[in-house]
Amino acid sequence: MRSQAVPTHPSAAGDVTAAVLAIGRSDFPNVLIDTLRRQAEVGHCMVFALSRAGAARCLLDAGNIPIGGDLGAAYAGQFHESDPNRDALFEGEGDAPIMLPAFAPRMYGARYRKIFFQDSGIVDKCAAAIWTGDTCFYVNFYRIAAQGRFDAAQRARLEAIAPAIAASVARHFQEKAAPDQSLAALFATRPPLAALTPREQEVCRRILAGFSSEAISRELGISLHSTLTYRKRAYERLGISSQGELFAIVLRLLTRGLN
Repeated sequence: MRSQAVPTHPSAAGDVTAAVLAIGRSDFPNVLIDTLRRQAEVGHCMVFALSRAGAARCLLDAGNIPIGGDLGAAYAGQFHESDPNRDALFEGEGDAPIMLPAFAPRMYGARYRKIFFQDSGIVDKCAAAIWTGDTCFYVNFYRIAAQGRFDAAQRARLEAIAPAIAASVARHFQEKAAPDQSLAALFATRPPLAALTPREQEVCRRILAGFSSEAISRELGISLHSTLTYRKRAYERLGISSQGELFAIVLRLLTRGLN
């Protein structure tokens, strides 16, 4: 089912802020899988870039599947063409995240099932995707036999954060091609964040990272009163009242900037 908008529920900030702040950094894969494990006990994550011209590449392979690299190469080499999610993926366009149908083994052909599920030990998966121009970033979340299938609460949690994860993944791999488009640059150049003063931006970036007001004061060498004042002024300029709403602004800017 195609999502109509990026979720802006306040809890999203606590869910994926670490991954968003790691965009463009070498440790992004590790931060991503740690976030997914913490939020929904995901065992493994793989990301593919699919083009409308028919090419496929494996961009990320992280987690607990020993043959993940082999699976990524096999999928990119030929099996992407027989993926039952392909039609849903290629119906997508624009910057709205796509949530793929729930996993069911019967969706897949016998050879596909043997290689990607039986031989690998994968017993469940969820997936999301997002298009940036002519490239689809296809993000897959797996559980292996030792973990069992996602339960209802884990699946709901993963579906809630998957659009933000997909947007972060897409931005990360675009960052590698355009490193000047960092999260710091987002604050410095993109309205409404760019309207904040430098000190307000410093405070807001630390709020996103989960710093308490006291920790922000210590890090910036300013009084707690000053920290609270900068936060209040920043929130007033942005028309918000919480960290969750601040994160929602950042996420919207990330996804809008993908195309």
